[in-house]
Amino acid sequence: MKRYRPHILVVIALAIVLSTGWHGALRNALTDLRFSWQSRAASGNVVVVAIDAPSIDQIGVWPWPRRLHAELLRRLEAAGAGDIAFDVDFSTPSDPASDEAFVQALRDVGGSTILPSFKQPTPNGGAAHINRPLKGFSNQSWPAVVNVAVESDGLVRRYPFGEKLGDALTPSMAVVLAGQDANRRRPFLIDFSIRATSIPSVSYVDALRGDAATLDKVRGKKIIVGATALELGDRFSVPNGRLVSGPVLQALAAESILQSRMLSWTSDIGMILGLGVICLLMVFSWRRFAPGIRVAVLIASGAAIELVAALVQARWPFVIDTSLFHIAIVAYLTAIALDEIDFRSLLGRIAESRFHRIAMSLGDGLVCTDEDHRITVWNPGASAIFGYAPAEMIGRPFEMLCAVPMDGDARPSMHDAARQALLVPGGAVVVEFEGRRKNGETFAVEASFSGWQGTDGFQYGAILRDISVRKREAERVKYLAEHDALTGLANRNTLHAGLAGMIANAERRPREVALLVVGLDGFQGINETLGHSAGDLVLQAVAIRLEGQAGDRAIVARLGGDEFAIVREAADGGEPIAKFAERIARAFETPLATGTRQHRVRISIGVAVHGEGGQGADELLSNAHLALSKAKMTRRGSHVIFEAAIRQELENRLTLESELALAADRGEFELFYQPQVRLIDGSLVGAEALIRWRHPVRGYVSPGEFMPVVNTSALSERIANWVMETACRQARDWELSGNGVRVAINLSPSQLHSGDLAHSVAALLEATGLTPSLLEIEVTEDILIHDERRVLDMFKRIQELGVRVLFDDFGTGYASLSYLKKFPLDGLKIDRSFVLDLLADSDDAAIVGSTIGLSKQLGLTVVAEGIENRATADFLVSMGCAEGQGYFFGRPMPAEAFEKQFLAAELDAVSAA
Repeated sequence: MKRYRPHILVVIALAIVLSTGWHGALRNALTDLRFSWQSRAASGNVVVVAIDAPSIDQIGVWPWPRRLHAELLRRLEAAGAGDIAFDVDFSTPSDPASDEAFVQALRDVGGSTILPSFKQPTPNGGAAHINRPLKGFSNQSWPAVVNVAVESDGLVRRYPFGEKLGDALTPSMAVVLAGQDANRRRPFLIDFSIRATSIPSVSYVDALRGDAATLDKVRGKKIIVGATALELGDRFSVPNGRLVSGPVLQALAAESILQSRMLSWTSDIGMILGLGVICLLMVFSWRRFAPGIRVAVLIASGAAIELVAALVQARWPFVIDTSLFHIAIVAYLTAIALDEIDFRSLLGRIAESRFHRIAMSLGDGLVCTDEDHRITVWNPGASAIFGYAPAEMIGRPFEMLCAVPMDGDARPSMHDAARQALLVPGGAVVVEFEGRRKNGETFAVEASFSGWQGTDGFQYGAILRDISVRKREAERVKYLAEHDALTGLANRNTLHAGLAGMIANAERRPREVALLVVGLDGFQGINETLGHSAGDLVLQAVAIRLEGQAGDRAIVARLGGDEFAIVREAADGGEPIAKFAERIARAFETPLATGTRQHRVRISIGVAVHGEGGQGADELLSNAHLALSKAKMTRRGSHVIFEAAIRQELENRLTLESELALAADRGEFELFYQPQVRLIDGSLVGAEALIRWRHPVRGYVSPGEFMPVVNTSALSERIANWVMETACRQARDWELSGNGVRVAINLSPSQLHSGDLAHSVAALLEATGLTPSLLEIEVTEDILIHDERRVLDMFKRIQELGVRVLFDDFGTGYASLSYLKKFPLDGLKIDRSFVLDLLADSDDAAIVGSTIGLSKQLGLTVVAEGIENRATADFLVSMGCAEGQGYFFGRPMPAEAFEKQFLAAELDAVSAA
């Protein structure tokens, strides 16, 4: 068994590699390496007409009108080009005139053009979608597949002869160009030793304008027209770290066919025979020759087989798989190395050094002595504790580590402690004594003594720990339990205890106790813009300033986040609390310095005074927070002292929330619809659904009164979903009556945060049967600004359903232009604030005009809000605005009134029909 152990190791290694598929990665790496060793030029019979950056700069943004492709086709045909293949998507219709021009050009060149078809995966993971050229194009051209397979490492190596699209086998583009038969042919390896840079290439724009030198290069050549510009993104990773464009990859495949370089793997029989030869050679030579000779034979064999494989691949279209051969060689080299190791000697050395390694790796100090208490082992932990190097302590008595106790007690006896350890379960005795460092400093040491009988007599050991570190940690834990770790201020627990103590003192000896809760205005913006590290510096600077202003008799604490608190106890005649709070607020008019930056931070303060503002500590904290909320809403940068009216406002809000919940249960909400018209002729294109509350006592309640409460309450999602469902069902009723009215709804932030909005919209469309294009969702910037990546994905999926997405209140936010670029939008609504004074305010006119122009460039529709007269509507038409809404066309109204005013004519026409 020992004789065949190395060969069994090799067999196991090969079995593991074959079962895991690792040899495939090595095979690909070796093949790619041979490509880099060999280099051959392209034949020049395939020319790429490149849709490159200069062409895009001169012609314009891609995609181009197909009349340009038609003109290019005629130019190439007139120049005497051979077969012409387009690596461009022709599966969707464009401008009818351009499409007809391209069909005519295909017909004029005699149907010799090759147009691409390709499979495109669907987003939900279903069956792949087949993109074919439009029927008019395919009738005048040859079909070809442009799909290539990307391997697990992200590279393209193989090229198919063809692929089944539906029931028919369609040949690949390079196969059609090279004039090969695609039937019953397996994919081949593209010869990447052909330099991609040697493939002739001309610019699309040069060929289009008839440049003589350019057209001369394509005469008699096979042509591939496709995108090479980086911005068009048609890129593939190929061996040896290169990136090539789609047309160049097709050209390399065509060149491989034309040069008879369609590479394929050789039979596995040769690999098996090679493995057998190397195994027999090693079995024969294992005990007959020295290890150096066997190593030389293995390395020479590996180099020889790799040289043969490289020569074969360079001369013939065959790739020899040498991966398993090299793996066997590496396994044999490993076996030779293992065979030469003296394991018994190695295990002996390990056993001898085990204790030493453990001792040297301990974080604690470890000291061992002989029976005379002289040190024999001194580890790095002991050096770290006492400051002595090992050379200074080996052979010295243990007692020199002990300081003479101040009370005159004797030093600890290692002998007594170690002997005692032998009698204790666990074999160790813990002793505490006063130690002395090399620099003379004394400190508390905890030592765990033990003893054992060795070959050289009784020996002692001690594990030493610096207790002063433990004590400092305990003090640190206590400090962290009472203070804020970032600012060093008192924390909430310490504040609460101090506040309760001041209240107790005030009840025994009357004096004013006031609690100020301080909130930073706009602090979140600092975190988002400059990062949390900059925000932490600001919080520390705020803490320093508050401590400087509050005085020694006050407790300054950080409650958490950007909230601080000050508890002040003032005797009669002291600074009034209102002036004190005002002084604190004014102190932040001066910028805060944090390193090289200065930050202007305003604060709002809520004040609760013991007595009127509450009796206990918890009540004071609660009321001070209510006052802070009031200050942030009404008096930012100043203070508000708590009074009963503030709590009354909160109770009113809670009452309103309760009434709103009852209103939702009783069905008191209604949807009104405001018409949206085509400005050029006033025809109806849609309606915006707006919620109204018909209170049983108060009548209709203004949305401005109840919607702010709805949007910040738990009812938000429920009411928003009701609005969407009701609007969709109303739109479906109008659709069934023959009126395709597009209904727009305003999206609530709660609908995004609660779940998968795209799934909910899809389910609602399926339940109601509404045509997706008749639903329009309006979103505002405050919705888009949170969780940008998730929101972006959700709106893409909504748009894929066919639902339109519009940006509402455009121009009122700070990042609207960036959202036009990032998010999938179909249009935008110009805010009414820009439209109301459009005729009188030149600035508004400039903004509206620029917005309309930008929207046209981006392919977005524009809806103007707040149109209240004909002059404004006409002015918007002259600026290019297509749609609008406002009181001039109609106020929001119930569905019945909307039908009578805007749909009656259409309904009558349907009935008559």
